[in-house]
Amino acid sequence: MNKNTEAAPLAVFRIFFGVLLFASIVRFWANGWIAQLYIEPEFHFKYFGFEWVHPLGNFTYVLFAVCGISALLVAIGYKYRIAIVVFFLSFTYIELMDKTTYLNHYYFISCLSFLMIFLPAHRYFSLDAKIKPNSSSYYIPGWTLISIKIILSIVYFYAGLAKLNSDWLGKAMPLKIWLPSKYDLPFLGDLLQQEWVHYAFSWGGAGYDLVIPFLLWNKKTRWIGFILVVIFHVLTRVLFPIGMFPFIMIVSALIFFDAGVHHKILALISRIFSISKKTWDAKVKTASVVPTYKVHYYVVVAFIVIQLVFPWRYLLYPGELFWTEEGYRFSWRVMLMEKAGYAQFKVKDGQTGKQFLVDNSDFLNTFQEKQMSFQPDFIVEYAHYLGDHFTSQGHQNVEVYVESYVALNGRLSAPYIDPTVNLLEVEDTFTSKDFILPFNDTIKGL
Repeated sequence: MNKNTEAAPLAVFRIFFGVLLFASIVRFWANGWIAQLYIEPEFHFKYFGFEWVHPLGNFTYVLFAVCGISALLVAIGYKYRIAIVVFFLSFTYIELMDKTTYLNHYYFISCLSFLMIFLPAHRYFSLDAKIKPNSSSYYIPGWTLISIKIILSIVYFYAGLAKLNSDWLGKAMPLKIWLPSKYDLPFLGDLLQQEWVHYAFSWGGAGYDLVIPFLLWNKKTRWIGFILVVIFHVLTRVLFPIGMFPFIMIVSALIFFDAGVHHKILALISRIFSISKKTWDAKVKTASVVPTYKVHYYVVVAFIVIQLVFPWRYLLYPGELFWTEEGYRFSWRVMLMEKAGYAQFKVKDGQTGKQFLVDNSDFLNTFQEKQMSFQPDFIVEYAHYLGDHFTSQGHQNVEVYVESYVALNGRLSAPYIDPTVNLLEVEDTFTSKDFILPFNDTIKGL
């Protein structure tokens, strides 16, 4: 942890991280998702405690531009500390603007960018190091690389542990639902209709997630592990629309390799951009190692401990996790379930008994309505929005109820929210949601 190691792996990680995230922002912009997800909707679902985070109207484009430019500055290592802080803040703000768009890999990027604030990723092969040679260093503390390896290992291993359940292993769910829909894929389409393939993918996916950290940490099996990383993530990119995440995981896995591999990568980059790496290294090798602040080390350790503990908070809640989703987010549970819901809201005058049904499409887009229909905190938040809206329209003694049904991993649709509960009397907190109806089945596992 404390002995010095070569800085090349961290430099390569910084470059690929910045380039891929810049490409992600450009892709998001080019597909028109900024307007579709953040500007056009009248209502946005908020994370608990972050209700103050709102889209910025047309200035949301400026926010994305700032995020993309800061990612590019991180890649080239110019004003690195400022750039990585700006990237973390802008990217995380984008992530917090609407809970509807939550994805594990967005959270992963926020975690990595926060971690990188405290790492000396600009000490080598960067514009900062070129402009200020006194701040450059050929070596860095070993813990700076180990911290990234630990975060990557947590993501994989916890994802593997989450797959050790009876639906995933015993029923091949939800892959048995998803894979047959890929019938139009060349070569794979017919194969994906076979039940044994669904089980092979389920068991293979769980085994991959559990084993891959150990293969990457072990020098003798590292190349085998990396080949599996490439195969796995290319395959998931073909099968599922998960954006840049597979490529980010592939290049992140390079951090496990020795510095010699990264020097070859940097040499290739040097030839492409006509940079004299040999001359640069000759100067940097003679420079003294620039020390890191102890507070950075303690912050990183504390952050890793939080990442180890936080995913287990679901144990504090009663009921089936996949049904209630209490403690589900931010726990590296990746693509574990298929839920479909129906939610019909009823607005009632508590005194006269007069009531009417709500057309959700008047307030939500299709994606928002889909996500809302099977997530209890979404349902509560939307009910409060409806209450405020119709109260402002002059309705008296407003009460809001919902008739809700949810189907989980191929099971028959079942009642989800207690239809007798006035949702305006319910607050979205971290306490257990007793208005969720019981799950009349059992899913065994972690």
